[in-house]
Amino acid sequence: MAEGLRFVIVDDSVESATLAKILLENEGHSATIETSPEEALRSIPKDPPDGVLLDILMPGIDGLEVCSRLRSMKGLESLKIIMCTSKAFEFDKRRAAELGADGYIVKPIKKDTFLATLEKVMASEVEMRFWGIRGTLPRPGPDSVRYGGNTSCVSLEFPRGELFIFDAGSGIKPLADRLMSRGKRLEGKIFISHPHWDHINTLPFFTPLYVPGNEFEILGASHGPTTMRDLVSAQMDGVFFPITIREFGAKVDFRDLHEGSFELAGIQVDTMLLAHPGNCLGYKVHFDGRTICYVTDNELALPGSEFFSQEYEDRLSDFVRGTDALITDTNYFDDEYESRVGWGHSSISRVAEFAHQAEVKALYLFHHDHAHDDEAIDRKVEIGQKLLKEHGSSTECVAPAEGQLVLV
Repeated sequence: MAEGLRFVIVDDSVESATLAKILLENEGHSATIETSPEEALRSIPKDPPDGVLLDILMPGIDGLEVCSRLRSMKGLESLKIIMCTSKAFEFDKRRAAELGADGYIVKPIKKDTFLATLEKVMASEVEMRFWGIRGTLPRPGPDSVRYGGNTSCVSLEFPRGELFIFDAGSGIKPLADRLMSRGKRLEGKIFISHPHWDHINTLPFFTPLYVPGNEFEILGASHGPTTMRDLVSAQMDGVFFPITIREFGAKVDFRDLHEGSFELAGIQVDTMLLAHPGNCLGYKVHFDGRTICYVTDNELALPGSEFFSQEYEDRLSDFVRGTDALITDTNYFDDEYESRVGWGHSSISRVAEFAHQAEVKALYLFHHDHAHDDEAIDRKVEIGQKLLKEHGSSTECVAPAEGQLVLV
């Protein structure tokens, strides 16, 4: 967190507010205490600080109402609001997020986590982590150590604590292990691009689904009368797997999605049907002026091919245009693609050209063919970077490794 930020602490507990003030000032920030919520509503708009620490339990106007009123005021769009309260209930956390709070700290204030939490909220960064970057089949072995051998799974963790997971390939198992190690109640959204096996077949091994008290929603492309619940439960039928979805201890909901736009805890998500056999959705996540696009599996066909559609590519280009991060299918080298036209995957050259034309800021090469070892992925990066340089493009080309964390 940059030094010299200015905070207003709105709390009728002088003891708690004073501790927060001391911790902030020790780190080079300034802080003032306001014990009256009514006075805070008058003073904050006149001289907006960088952040407001806001208690919920206060006489007169409670903190949630103060948060709602501040969010409705013009000129305070960039103000960060962090609830700092003794209320640890999940309902209050969700309600605060719905009303526009950027973070939530449960009192009593803990010196070792208070500043770290504030830093995360003030930076407003999304933690994007890659858990599996391959397609079709896992690739274990010594020649896949650097990039990893697990299939598709990416997580996004937001400053307020929301968790989005994209696809449930074998990469979701190490994610499950990491989440379980936190030793606390979990909730999140699991977005399935499409129900091909390499995108769903490790969902039964996602341990948090079996823990009472956890809450997850599994969302994915609509397949007519076959629902997401049907698709998940079918692969856990007794013939194929010894445990059924009836064994889930967590509260698990299912949602069928079409093309469109919707909101989850104040985070906008757009969807688009992709060029892949069956219904496959690409996702675009909006957060604090930035976007992250997860677009796999997808075929960018060659012009002149029966699978090429300029209308589709224009729509997809509009969907990802200017995105901060495009995670997308680069399954093939160009010569490999020639014998796999119509399989629903793309070549590195077409993806690099497309990313440049769509003014993508960072291109993340994803869903690599299971036959590609680490050196092959290195060559993909070289090809992509060379082509982008030839175009004079500002797009960054990266092949993320399994476990890699990117702040967006």
